[in-house]
Amino acid sequence: MKVKLIFLIFLIIAGCSSRGAYEGIQAGNKSECLTLPLSEYGECMKNANKSYDEYERERKEAIVQ
Repeated sequence: MKVKLIFLIFLIIAGCSSRGAYEGIQAGNKSECLTLPLSEYGECMKNANKSYDEYERERKEAIVQ
């Protein structure tokens, strides 16, 4: 049992890339959008649906400036 748990933890940690973390955060953001009034929902989902590649490009642009 302990070996399986340690192996599972290792797999979770090893699989936690920047892209994976971003996608997990975006999934949480989408859930949060559901709690907003309809007037704010569209903008929230627009931000929550931003691809990792677009996010990374914007992040790099912000660093350069």
